[in-house]
Amino acid sequence: MNLFEIPADLIERKAYTERIEPFIRKPVVKVLTGQRRAGKSYILYQTMSRILREDHTARIIYINKEDIKFDFIRSYSDLVGYVNSETEKHKTNYIFIDEVQDIIEFEKAVRSLLLNKTNDIYITGSNARLLSGELATLLGGRSVEFIVSSLSYREFLVFHGLNDNDDTLARYSLYGGLPFLINLRLDDEVVFEYLRNIYNTIVLRDVVARHRLRNIYFLEQLIRFLADNTGSLFSAKSISDFLKAQKVMIPHNQVQAYVGYLSDAFLIQGAKRYDITGKRVFETGEKYYFSDTGIRNVITGYSPVDRAKVVENIVFNELLYRGYDVKTGRKGSHEIDFVAVKDNETKYIQVALVLESEQTISREFGNLLEINDNYPKMVVSTDAQYRNTVNGVEHINLRKFLTSPTP
Repeated sequence: MNLFEIPADLIERKAYTERIEPFIRKPVVKVLTGQRRAGKSYILYQTMSRILREDHTARIIYINKEDIKFDFIRSYSDLVGYVNSETEKHKTNYIFIDEVQDIIEFEKAVRSLLLNKTNDIYITGSNARLLSGELATLLGGRSVEFIVSSLSYREFLVFHGLNDNDDTLARYSLYGGLPFLINLRLDDEVVFEYLRNIYNTIVLRDVVARHRLRNIYFLEQLIRFLADNTGSLFSAKSISDFLKAQKVMIPHNQVQAYVGYLSDAFLIQGAKRYDITGKRVFETGEKYYFSDTGIRNVITGYSPVDRAKVVENIVFNELLYRGYDVKTGRKGSHEIDFVAVKDNETKYIQVALVLESEQTISREFGNLLEINDNYPKMVVSTDAQYRNTVNGVEHINLRKFLTSPTP
């Protein structure tokens, strides 16, 4: 008998469940990572539902470390002891552990449990380094990672039962895509109060407490700087120099460390700078975007002058959601917003709020025309009407880009 209840109102996020499905009952640990409240727990529930549809007697062991009834599981030995006491012999035991990083040396427990071939293991965590340290070493390649993001625009339409139009896209741009918003009235006061609490939880639990930071004032100033400059190209040194001008004296190596902590917590995600001609990644200089635009807007506010930054952030997040490896490109003196690679295929993408002047048109299309290869090149903007192509470079409206099966 399974001692938990799967929510009845699940909206399946097939982009994740269909990727997980081939690994069900396979001897690898399924690892779901992503920002807090991005929906990892509900994807676990959806995976459980799929398993139970195939076998309603399946033995499922679910441990949620945010539930106080599991507070007694504090170390790897507690975890192994509990799971072993709940497993049934001679059948597959499906083990789901939510927010596993809250268990001391959980890596040892996961490795030990994986040795039992009747165990099928799924874990979630809110830290990007869940698989980069001891766990990866101990598992020796016997794991597969799925990074869970906030709702895509298409998912936002489904979750909220909304039609695709400019007003809906404006809501998505303002409020972001955290799944819990489905339970709230979509107005500024209600949504921003919720997002502010999520932001504080991420900063205090996943950054300050995890890394035992003392200089919280600097951390807050850094986050605000990143929010104000979303999508700008800079290095740790340039951030340090700017903050020094604001009387915040922090060496650039500490800036780099703090940016890393924010990235590990999935508050922000970076796009490294890529030399298109030399086909190499530069050692310095990155762009940073927020995993959820609603949280970005809570930090710095949202005004018409921010629209271009938020549009670029949305395109970046959409590319990640669709499984692209995304970098920012450099071709001589020309900047390419995104170089997106998937399955050995490349797309070059420029993002503009509107194509309102010849200067803007020349810059956005001209930068792409400087690239001498046959990979697809496109300019994404909010313009409802514009020429379909310019010398072979495609133009696509933002809403069409977000709703098309393959942008």
